[in-house]
Amino acid sequence: MGKIISVANQKGGVGKTTTAINLATALAAVGKRVLLVDLDPQGNASTGLGVRRSMIRKSSYDLIFDDYQPQDIAVRTRVPNLFVVPSSIHLSGAEIELVNTEDREYRLSRTLGQAIGYDYVIIDCPPSLSLLTLNALVASDSVVVPLQCEFYALEGLSQLVKTIQRVQKSFNPGLDIHGVVLTMYDRRNNLSAQVESDVREYFGDKVYKTIIPRNVRLSEAPSFGLPAIVYDIQCAGAKAYLSLAKEVIKRENNI
Repeated sequence: MGKIISVANQKGGVGKTTTAINLATALAAVGKRVLLVDLDPQGNASTGLGVRRSMIRKSSYDLIFDDYQPQDIAVRTRVPNLFVVPSSIHLSGAEIELVNTEDREYRLSRTLGQAIGYDYVIIDCPPSLSLLTLNALVASDSVVVPLQCEFYALEGLSQLVKTIQRVQKSFNPGLDIHGVVLTMYDRRNNLSAQVESDVREYFGDKVYKTIIPRNVRLSEAPSFGLPAIVYDIQCAGAKAYLSLAKEVIKRENNI
C-alpha cells in the first residue's frame, strides 16, 4: 500500500488542482506508480489529464457510495505510470447524501485502503472544508497545502490547520501536514516575498524549499488536456513541480 496524500485548501484559486495534477505527473515521471483521485465535483483534475466526461463510466462517487476498488475504475492517462479516478456530476449531490450515511467520514478510507499497486495516491480535494474533504483527510497519511502568495493566505491557512487538528483528534491520529507549497510566486512583487517570509516563520521546515512561480504555461496546459510537465517540460512551472516531487520523495524517505 502506497502513501495517500491529499492536496487541500478550502480557498479556491490557489493552484490546488494544478498542484495535484503536476505533482502526480512528476512523481510518475520519476518512476513512481501514481493514482490521482479527483474528488472535486468540478472535475478539473480529470479534464486537465485529458479525461472527457463522455468517457467516464465510474467515478470517485462510486468509490464513496458503491465500494468499488480504485484499480477497477481507474482510467489510464497519457502519462506512463499515472492513472486517474475521475470526478463526475454525481459528486455535486454527495454532500447531501453523506449526511445520513453510516460511517460517513470513513467511506473513502475504506475503499482507498484497497488501492493496491500504487506508490502514491494523490487526492484532489474540493475547495471547501466539506464532508468530501473530510473523507479525503480521514483516508490520507498526510496533506500537501498549496498556498497562494497573496494577502489573505495565512488567514485561510489557519482555518485549514484547525480542521486538520480536529481530524487528527477524532478520526485519523496519523494525519500530518506533509508540507506547504508556495504557489503563484511573483519575484517582481514584494508581497510574494513577505508572504513567503511569514509562512516560513510560522511553519518552519514544513514549507517546501521549492516555490511554484506564476507561469503562463501552467495556465495553458489544462486547455490541452495535458499536465504542464507534458505540455512544456522546459517551462519554469514544470521544472518547479519536478523539483517538488523530488522533495516530496525525499521527505518520505526521511520519515
